[in-house]
Amino acid sequence: MTFQLVRATENDLPFIMATERREGYDAFVGRWDEPRHRQALSDGAHAYFVGTEGSVPIGFVILRGWASPERVTLVKRIAVVAPGQGQGRILLAAAFDRVFVETDAYRLCIGLFPDNNRARRAYEAVGFTAEGIARGSAFFNGVHRDELVMAQLRPEWEKRRSG
Repeated sequence: MTFQLVRATENDLPFIMATERREGYDAFVGRWDEPRHRQALSDGAHAYFVGTEGSVPIGFVILRGWASPERVTLVKRIAVVAPGQGQGRILLAAAFDRVFVETDAYRLCIGLFPDNNRARRAYEAVGFTAEGIARGSAFFNGVHRDELVMAQLRPEWEKRRSG
């Protein structure tokens, strides 16, 4: 099968919403209702991507600050249908390539809960560096939680890509 990363459309929202609602994801992934997704999909500040193997969707990525004047893009949400099979890393690497190729972003960052070791390993595998803990920065399920901030800078991405 051939992996592809394509820009998502409103037709992809049922898949995105079903994926972010998979069992166990409520503690790590987050979810929005349909009106919130529709707003983000059309606001110009978010970029939605769906990864496919052949014609089968395997996951999605939502990026915030797409082509922002500050040149900083945030990975808002990423989820795969079948975690633990390497699809997340493929999806991440493809999404990050799109950010650095299609925009002039200098910094790509993500916040994750410090106890989400699977996600941390995946982010490190595609070039992210842990920068520290942002205390109480995530308001998730009605609770303020700490986030581990990780980032990749354009020069680091360029070095990995050429090496």
